[in-house]
Amino acid sequence: MINMASGGARARSGPAPDPNALRRDRDAGEWTVLDGGRTGKPPAWPLSEQSAREAELWADLWAKPQAIMWERFGQELEVALYVRRFTEAELMDSRVNLSTLVRQMADSLGLTTPGMRANRWRIAAEESAPAKPAGRGRTVAAKSSRSRLKVVPGDGG
Repeated sequence: MINMASGGARARSGPAPDPNALRRDRDAGEWTVLDGGRTGKPPAWPLSEQSAREAELWADLWAKPQAIMWERFGQELEVALYVRRFTEAELMDSRVNLSTLVRQMADSLGLTTPGMRANRWRIAAEESAPAKPAGRGRTVAAKSSRSRLKVVPGDGG
């Protein structure tokens, strides 16, 4: 019997793709830059009876930049299943493995940072956004090593 768990390539194995590291001409077409959100009404709900919470989440998701790609690839059903499972996972008595499934679905739809990288998607606003300051919203000024030294009085001897 062959042990499939040892060795071999796996989905999402190795380092995540880094759009900033890809500066060569041959890599330029591999990343899709999503500019703004999708406009217009969301598609028709493809599943049975939509709850009010599902309708709210459905509309919010179809306004995201990722929705441009979902529409291009006809992923209305996948997004609807994500919405249904997400609303089930929100309930207090939901199964723990349902939250895991929701996270995996969010990854595959490009709703998480790892999912965006795996799909090789970037949101245009991210490219021009300034870097966030370090530590709880405070700007940390770099100090020279000399300014950190403290003079200690002594007897000199």
